[in-house]
Amino acid sequence: MSANFAKCGSVLITGASRGLGLQMVKHLVGISERPQKIIATARSPDTAQKLHQIAKSHPEVYVVPLDVVNDASIEAAVQEVSSIVGPAGLNCLINNAGILIHGDLNSETREGMMTTFQCNTVSPLFVTRAFLPLLRAAAVCAGGVMSVNRAAVINMSSLLGSVELNREKASSYRVYAYRVSKAGLNMVTRGLALDLHSDGILCVVVHPGWVQTDMGGKQAPMTPQESISSLLSVICALSEKDHGQFLNYEGKNLPW
Repeated sequence: MSANFAKCGSVLITGASRGLGLQMVKHLVGISERPQKIIATARSPDTAQKLHQIAKSHPEVYVVPLDVVNDASIEAAVQEVSSIVGPAGLNCLINNAGILIHGDLNSETREGMMTTFQCNTVSPLFVTRAFLPLLRAAAVCAGGVMSVNRAAVINMSSLLGSVELNREKASSYRVYAYRVSKAGLNMVTRGLALDLHSDGILCVVVHPGWVQTDMGGKQAPMTPQESISSLLSVICALSEKDHGQFLNYEGKNLPW
């Protein structure tokens, strides 16, 4: 199954200057069934050369500054995105920005825990809340059933955030801050699913796989292309049955 976003008016991807966020932008501009508007955010757009190269040759791509841990930056981004999408609102918000600070039982620090928690757990909630007026406008404007074509929040989590799997095959990777932050993001998503159901806004948390990025490392079994090709195919096919679920890049349910 290939990704088809032809009926999706707009997609916003946080953390799009590198890694999986950048690969999402690359994949979306490379398919004929792309969204009408692809909004790629970066903490430091001036240094996001690869992102700007894509935007130069693809007028449907908009590069917007956004530091997800800075409230003033979030508010400024909301205003800029509002001018881009207009009354049609924002159809799909992908909270992709995240960090990984290595730390096991002996080396973990309070600072590392809190920095990771702020970026990976707290920020997706507050970014989503800030963009809610645009998501709600899209839900009303597009109408229909729950999907990314109407209004959706997709949170990028990890299998490492599964409490259940931390006593099975995924238990050997002891990164306390990252694992705790992603478990927290999973709970944030379930809360959003409850609060936004009546608005018709789809909320799903996804695991992209173990991928060869700066975060995943060269030893990871999947390339960014493989991960994102599969993940975007899953995302574009999401419906109300997936609301509040934890899915992997193949669309399979993961244990919480």
